[in-house]
Amino acid sequence: MLNALTLLFFCQLVGEAAVSLLGITFPGPVLGMALLFAGLLVVGRSGEALDGVADTILRNLSLLFVPAAVGVMQQAGLIAANWVAIFAALALSTVATLVVTVYAFLAVSRLVARRRA
Repeated sequence: MLNALTLLFFCQLVGEAAVSLLGITFPGPVLGMALLFAGLLVVGRSGEALDGVADTILRNLSLLFVPAAVGVMQQAGLIAANWVAIFAALALSTVATLVVTVYAFLAVSRLVARRRA
């Protein structure tokens, strides 16, 4: 289990270091997760230890949202002052996401229909 946890932290460290060295604006942990995924594709399996660590993290995932909720509560005044802009941004981004998703689905379904025909 310690080896699997070390692997997860190592992948995150490599991702953070790569982002820092390359000077790109990309989340280091996301790059680390992509590196872990690529490694798992090469190996072909995750192993019992990594499965156990991942299950433990997922069971306690709600605890990871506590800092975000605390941050929202600390900025309640700022949110109250700008609620119209926040609501508009959320509404517009939701509608835009739905529209893009519909068109992507239609494009893929047409492509699949052409391949079948």
